[in-house]
Amino acid sequence: MSVARRLAEFLTETTTAQLPSQAMDYAAVTIASTFASAACGTGIDSARIVRDMALERGGRADATVWFGDGTKLPVADAAQVNAVFSDAAASDDSDLRNIVHAGTPLTATSLAFAERLGASGEQVLDAIVIGYEAAGRIVADAIPRFRERGFHGCLGAVFAASGAAGRLLKLDAPTLAQAFAIAATSIGGLATAADTSTAREYHAGLAVNLGINAALAAQRGFQAEERILETPKGFFEAFGGVNGTEAGEVALRDLGGGWDIVTDMAVKLVPGGHPYHALAEAAGNAARSGGFAPDDIDAIVIHRPGMDRLGPPLHPTDLIGMAHSAAYFTAAGAADGGMSWANAGTEKIADPVIHRLIDKVRVGPQPTEDVARYRQGATVSIHGRGGKIASSTVFEPKGSAALGIDWADINAKYRALMPASGMAAPAIEASLRAIRGIRGSANVAELIGFLRIS
Repeated sequence: MSVARRLAEFLTETTTAQLPSQAMDYAAVTIASTFASAACGTGIDSARIVRDMALERGGRADATVWFGDGTKLPVADAAQVNAVFSDAAASDDSDLRNIVHAGTPLTATSLAFAERLGASGEQVLDAIVIGYEAAGRIVADAIPRFRERGFHGCLGAVFAASGAAGRLLKLDAPTLAQAFAIAATSIGGLATAADTSTAREYHAGLAVNLGINAALAAQRGFQAEERILETPKGFFEAFGGVNGTEAGEVALRDLGGGWDIVTDMAVKLVPGGHPYHALAEAAGNAARSGGFAPDDIDAIVIHRPGMDRLGPPLHPTDLIGMAHSAAYFTAAGAADGGMSWANAGTEKIADPVIHRLIDKVRVGPQPTEDVARYRQGATVSIHGRGGKIASSTVFEPKGSAALGIDWADINAKYRALMPASGMAAPAIEASLRAIRGIRGSANVAELIGFLRIS
């Protein structure tokens, strides 16, 4: 039996009642986080371009383009636009094992299909949990090596979209397996482009569009090579450079033993790339515990498994650069005792205090103890006058599901970012209440209605 078929059998046989309550709650968290990120994305040129192209094409009125006049587009187009909104702002979620931003495609896909099919809120949450699991499992062994070979995490995100779409379309196991196979042979994306340009959000939109179309094509009977994941020169080998059989065994190991959205998801509570959040958090902790003012700092030293140098950009000048700058995150944490949503703004990105400290950031010896506990984590040591040193270790950043996600943090993120959409304060609060209560909603139309900007 193929890897795609065995995984599809497990996912289709799992009922909503069998999903942990915490997984369903975190699916609602994902919706709130994605909306908040998408609100910021509406003002970014790359997202506007993708939206305008989709609106120009037009088509069947399946699903709503968020934060607009209520225009509806075909399900794949609407979901693509909404996903680009979220990813453009670099404030969505991540799977900590591989930094695949699964929540963005899952929210965009699930809500678009819910509109098209009249699905309930519980069905939306169910699809998000199932899609998270599909993406996490398929790329568990391969995607850590994707980046080393030059590929982007969208190669994992496509399976989130196809998994969620397949769930809401109620595909049976053979058909869902075909959706995964079609998705696997559809997607591509280069990490270098994503790290240095707005190609990152373009990748996110393609992952959603291609994942949805893979599910729709499979539903109509389209047949691809079902063993494409594990076959020689297939997905695992071609993109990940790993043995297909071994990667397949990892994907299918301990099915049902845990759920990816509960064990590996992390929601961003500050902007930028998740690999750097722990750097800012640890630097902030060390600065506070040592009582360091910026002018007191002589050196800031990062200790992280696998990290032996600071990658570019060292001195970012825009959101893209900030989102991918380990040096900026570390310096900002030390300067301000941590980071906030203000760090996504041009004023903070250009802050001269932070840029002076960037020149004092360096990479030290890698940790030798508790190495397995570092999940995008780091130890940061601040060295000051008179030989004073303060250190802090953050094994995984705040907002990680494994640490527990507090709705108070999500509420704060939502209220901080949603005004960028143009929504009025009462609508923001009403939409947040609708998300918190989505599991009991018979239809998501009311929630989507709050996102209309007249």
